[in-house]
Amino acid sequence: MAVAWWQIILLTLYAGYQILDELQVYTGLAQPVFAGLIAGLIMGDVTTGLIIGGSMQLTILGVGTFGGSSRIDANSGTVLATAFSVGIGMNPEQAIAAIAVPVAGLMIQMDILGRFANTFFAHRIDAKIEEMDYKGIERNYLMGALSWSLSRAIPVLLALSFGGSFVNSIVDVLNNQLQWLGDGLSVAGAVLPAVGFAILLRYLPVKKHMPYLILGFVITALFTTVFGNIQLLGGSVAGVVDDFANNFTGMPMLAIALIGFALAFREYKRTSETPKIQQFNGSASEEGEIDDDEI
Repeated sequence: MAVAWWQIILLTLYAGYQILDELQVYTGLAQPVFAGLIAGLIMGDVTTGLIIGGSMQLTILGVGTFGGSSRIDANSGTVLATAFSVGIGMNPEQAIAAIAVPVAGLMIQMDILGRFANTFFAHRIDAKIEEMDYKGIERNYLMGALSWSLSRAIPVLLALSFGGSFVNSIVDVLNNQLQWLGDGLSVAGAVLPAVGFAILLRYLPVKKHMPYLILGFVITALFTTVFGNIQLLGGSVAGVVDDFANNFTGMPMLAIALIGFALAFREYKRTSETPKIQQFNGSASEEGEIDDDEI
């Protein structure tokens, strides 16, 4: 299955939009998991898109930017990895390690180029401010968004248009002459989410909230085991009884997320009320003091 021309256009348009969403629109579509979902819908394989997008989302959990610094573009990497994985039948884990992560790293240079090009319109806006040209200010502001969008859309368009045969040849080599390397890339792609969690835990106050970390791990392990056995039991009964509907599913992560939200909200309430109590106790002690001249 090759990537069709209309799929290239839709993926290019999304690649150009996602950076604008990340910078200003804030609809939430500028996340790797949504990039995988949208790319999977366009390519006709949502499962592969979610596997790649979810893995890249976990990979960048602890990655952030400070000031004007650039970071890896996991969204563009997810789009290209999903397109090539579905288009040429590449293993998703292999696509993550061989395409998604390298592309995400290379896109740092395009991010810098987009920022550099955007300074041209910023200086034009300064000039229009001096001239009190409000229409010119609005026009150059929108043109600045164009440089950001093209910094993502052009690389994705070129890669999808001319990179299919090249990626296909790489996949053939990895699956034949360098099968050991292809297997290694698959293992590396599966390990990347753990790296994302490790980076995230490095910057979270884990030592302060260690009981909550242990409790969350235990709850997840217990619920996964319990509901996994229930699912297995339901499948066994459904295989024996014809009229029994096998509607058992695994433990939804929503339940675990709600438990985590409840614990986080309880901790937030406790920490937010502590300064109020201290302030009240301080004011009460001040009101109860008796000066020497009052004796």
